[in-house]
Amino acid sequence: MGTFGLVLPWEAKIAPVQREPEPRVKPSENRLGGTSQGIADTHSEDMALAAGCQSGDLRSYERLYQLHGLRMKNLARNLLGNPVDAEDAVQETFLKVQRSIAGFRGQSSFVTWTYRILINTCYDARRSRTRKKEVSNEEPDQAPRHELHAPAAHPSLRMALERALSSLTKHQRDVFVLYEVEGFRHAEISALLQITEAASKNTLFQAKKNLRQILEAPRSSDAAGAW
Repeated sequence: MGTFGLVLPWEAKIAPVQREPEPRVKPSENRLGGTSQGIADTHSEDMALAAGCQSGDLRSYERLYQLHGLRMKNLARNLLGNPVDAEDAVQETFLKVQRSIAGFRGQSSFVTWTYRILINTCYDARRSRTRKKEVSNEEPDQAPRHELHAPAAHPSLRMALERALSSLTKHQRDVFVLYEVEGFRHAEISALLQITEAASKNTLFQAKKNLRQILEAPRSSDAAGAW
């Protein structure tokens, strides 16, 4: 995990993802982790889920929700800013999966395809919210409000982190959340956002650079004032 971590508001919170340095890829391993046997098992279950959902087997949809429902809610919450919209987005995603499953051709994994639908659903919700704000002549849509980990004795630090994260572009914020909070690797983010791995890495680098600049600026000002 990175320096920043979001508080996930769901009853069962996902533990922080501890990444180990990625080793050089060997013939029996995959960059996304695990041995070839483990990857084969994951691929087999992914294909089984896809086949079950395509055949209309409700147990396959239940299995998909059991495996990924909580993480999907957490991701939607961090993209949309509140649990109600997140719950709606996940429900809408499963409806879209059910409606469009016949068109799944296996160009990517079924789970990746499902997460991509979720992210696009969240993007649609954000655009809809922005349009409603504009029509009602209110302020433009604000960045989702994130509750960041910070000691209770330092509320100013927590507020600074919230403001800093909100100052990022939506694209930077999304890549940051996917990598630092949800634990996706750049190869997965590439598939989810349909960007290159290099673009994912560069966006994350820029997001962290901007956060550091924003958070270090007050310290520099305070230090100058002390002199």
